[in-house]
Amino acid sequence: MLHRLMNNATPAHAHCDLYCGVYDPAQAKIEALSCLKTIQKYHDSDDDHFKARAIIIKERQAEEVKHHLMVLWADFFTKDHFEQFPNLHQLFWDGVHGAGDVKKSLDAAVAEKLLKTIDEISDIFWQTDKGKQMGVYPPA
Repeated sequence: MLHRLMNNATPAHAHCDLYCGVYDPAQAKIEALSCLKTIQKYHDSDDDHFKARAIIIKERQAEEVKHHLMVLWADFFTKDHFEQFPNLHQLFWDGVHGAGDVKKSLDAAVAEKLLKTIDEISDIFWQTDKGKQMGVYPPA
């Protein structure tokens, strides 16, 4: 019986679910910057095949932004952080939905807005003691 239930199960993928202690908004920023650069390259090209590939890549990278933001929201930040930084939920909402907007757009301004939101999340991340302990790429 259990075998029949598990046989049709869909695999789930996560950051690690060990709470490994490796967190950094830089992951989301790199993917968002990739979206911006891909949009710019799209507009600079006259090759239809390149443009089609650019759209596919941009959409995949934007989905990665959503993933990395959700990992930070769900696994890194705590209730205390959300109380200390009352706009944090809104920033994550804006970031996840902003990544969705990037998937639907070829406007560089949309990607730039997403980058600004990620920078705001990053600023809060690095203000936390936990961020200073677990972050990998502190701001210069």
